Amino acid sequence: MNDARQKQVHMNGTGDQPLDGESAEALPPEFFDRRPEVVARQLLGCGFARQIEGIWVGGWIVETEAYLSRRDAASHSARGEKPGNVSMFGRPGTLYVYPIHARHCVNLVTEPAGRGSAVLIRALQPVWGIDRMVRHRGLVAGSSLDRRTLTTGPGRLCHALAIDRRCDGVDPAVEEAWRVFSGPRVPRSRVTTTPRIGISQSAELPLRFFVDGNRFVSGLARQHRRPRRDSLQ
Repeated sequence: MNDARQKQVHMNGTGDQPLDGESAEALPPEFFDRRPEVVARQLLGCGFARQIEGIWVGGWIVETEAYLSRRDAASHSARGEKPGNVSMFGRPGTLYVYPIHARHCVNLVTEPAGRGSAVLIRALQPVWGIDRMVRHRGLVAGSSLDRRTLTTGPGRLCHALAIDRRCDGVDPAVEEAWRVFSGPRVPRSRVTTTPRIGISQSAELPLRFFVDGNRFVSGLARQHRRPRRDSLQ
């Protein structure tokens, strides 16, 4: 495993303390310069956050999907490089953001520039900037708030972090207001693999990865091997 992935970042995970952006060392481009299915699995447990008006907003990645550069009809790169997907062919680690159903989805580009593969971030365990996420989502803060409504699912996730097409092409490795960094280690035994969600082409490919039993994962509870009530540290 990449050395940068093994390094643990010690931060408060309650959502009540701000992220120490200086300590959250960005994953290097080399981490992403690999096959998307490898990156998708190893991104589980990593931190994903952005700074908005001085406040870090984000959490731990708990669910991903890989989209391949070849033999994957569901991948946006299957139709070739177009104005709308040019970022998917960019540098490894770059954000590829696209609109869907009045929301957005955020991906991290993988493999060398020009290949056209990426990893979709499907769900976060919300950790930092909870109040800001609640405001972005138009929800009511309080003890009754179910935090799964914040960042479970790619559309909610982008809404909570105010991610839209203006974020397309951002490189978190060089942009001070973005971070993708190492976090709690997720053992292979806790990773479940299934086909991807909500696609009609290449739907049989087992390219969705999630932290088994984590309560912030989207999809059906029966796909988990254990009760879906755990959280990462």
